[in-house]
Amino acid sequence: MAKLVWGKEILKREIGWLIEEKYGGKLTEEAKKDIEKLKKGTPLDYLIGFVEFLGSKIDLSQRPFIPRPETKFWLEKAIKEIQNSKFWVPAKRVQNLKILDLFSGSGCIGLAILKNVKKAKVDFAEIQKKFLKQIEINLKLNKVNKKRYRLIQSDIFQKIKDKYDYIFANPPYISNKRLREVQKSVLNFEPKNSFFGGKDGLLYIKKFLKEARLHLKKTGRIYLEFDPFQKEEIIKILNEFNYSSYQIHRDQYGKWRYFVVGL
Repeated sequence: MAKLVWGKEILKREIGWLIEEKYGGKLTEEAKKDIEKLKKGTPLDYLIGFVEFLGSKIDLSQRPFIPRPETKFWLEKAIKEIQNSKFWVPAKRVQNLKILDLFSGSGCIGLAILKNVKKAKVDFAEIQKKFLKQIEINLKLNKVNKKRYRLIQSDIFQKIKDKYDYIFANPPYISNKRLREVQKSVLNFEPKNSFFGGKDGLLYIKKFLKEARLHLKKTGRIYLEFDPFQKEEIIKILNEFNYSSYQIHRDQYGKWRYFVVGL
């Protein structure tokens, strides 16, 4: 009974947010239609149409994977490191940091960096055309200068030629074994190829780490998000591919969530 009551409270709260954010507090006929969609499981963020993410407005019209609070948590820390990068990046490169946002999806990671790090340039790499379109929509929405970014359609590092000061990756990492643990609204409405990472969830992480060092400058850093259940396997993979300098961190909920790697 407690779960049922809690579920109703969450729905009531989301209906309130929907009406306020999208319809200016007015219960219009369109609002009523959206409320019915919300009751059937459509994520609130898709219905509102956008989310705020570290100073950026992220449009969701192409239905990319919705940015998560856990990602925002570690990326905010990464941005602070980038802002202090003059302490370890050669002075001549401080004013022109090259950054790669791999598995870009909505482009939220790269956009947040462009918004918060004035001299950075970002390459967005994404395999799906509709999400490349989504990234372009968001770059225009946030009025980013075209000279500061590139869009690359790439299957992981397939079309990537350069080396970077920072590589950010939020790959699909949910194991097929954990299918039943994923919320129905996520399974039914968000793109499955954005969060499922094969039988053990490590398919894309392994492929990424096998090649990532070839695209990282000597003083570079890699940030990658993973499933808390994968921590021990992640350590094995890092060691297998000879990444000797790495740190594994918890998210705001106390769960192992991301690692930082250097060469």
